[in-house]
Amino acid sequence: MSQKKIKTIAIYGKGGIGKSTTTSNITAALSAQGLKVMQIGCDPKSDSTTTLRGGGYIPTILDTLREKKSVKSNEIIFEGFNGIYCVEAGGPAPGVGCAGRGIITSVELLKNLRVFEELDLDVVIYDVLGDVVCGGFAVPIREGIAEHVFTVTSSDFMAIYAANNLFKGILKYSNNGGALLGGVIANSINTAYSKEIVDDFAAQTRTQVIEYIPRSVTVTQSELQGKTTIEAFPDSVQGKIYQGLAQKIYDHTESKVPSPLNDKDLHDWAFKWADTLLAMETGEVRSQAASI
Repeated sequence: MSQKKIKTIAIYGKGGIGKSTTTSNITAALSAQGLKVMQIGCDPKSDSTTTLRGGGYIPTILDTLREKKSVKSNEIIFEGFNGIYCVEAGGPAPGVGCAGRGIITSVELLKNLRVFEELDLDVVIYDVLGDVVCGGFAVPIREGIAEHVFTVTSSDFMAIYAANNLFKGILKYSNNGGALLGGVIANSINTAYSKEIVDDFAAQTRTQVIEYIPRSVTVTQSELQGKTTIEAFPDSVQGKIYQGLAQKIYDHTESKVPSPLNDKDLHDWAFKWADTLLAMETGEVRSQAASI
């Protein structure tokens, strides 16, 4: 009997951009469809899965390994909303070691415990901090652990800068079996110019935007309850957007190598947009197409 194919996804993004919020809602939406899903938090803050567990934190893999040499799967895997399996890789003690070590150690341990096979998972989602240039954080890409990579960004320059750095990593490992890019998830898009900026960045780097997510008070209300929007308000407009995004990611099959901008071209691109926005503010132009 052939082994079931598990869909493996890595979602990257700059800290504070809404990466974990987006990831957890994707995970919750896929679970609500009847899929068996595991979310692995790969951020030293260890807060990836909190809204999947009513706002509660769970022991991390690194913390557990510091306490004991032999670890069982039920000591590092916890069930959340709708039976979702939640894992937090964790990080080193403050000021000591590499934050990416948690990902490397976690992947090795979960493999050794044969967790993915024994739980008969359909989807594994890695929630990875994307604004740190560190070999550990590149593990899901470099080792091909994730089949498809998506990045969460807004129209803010530092978020786009982090996404462009991620594209550089994907390009670097693309010839050695590394994961490829599925596309961009545009978050906090509430204005036409924000959409145009992200669209233009995607065009410049030869990728695609797969969903636009507006900033919504529904998300805040949900998280104050310690829940995802999918759990708290599944029939809301925001809930429907997350459900549509989850379906697009699950159905996605063909990822590609992006074309990241070099530092000079990225800054030139940003300066051009700064001039465009200034002109828009003073009423000289109404859209990107009128000036670029």
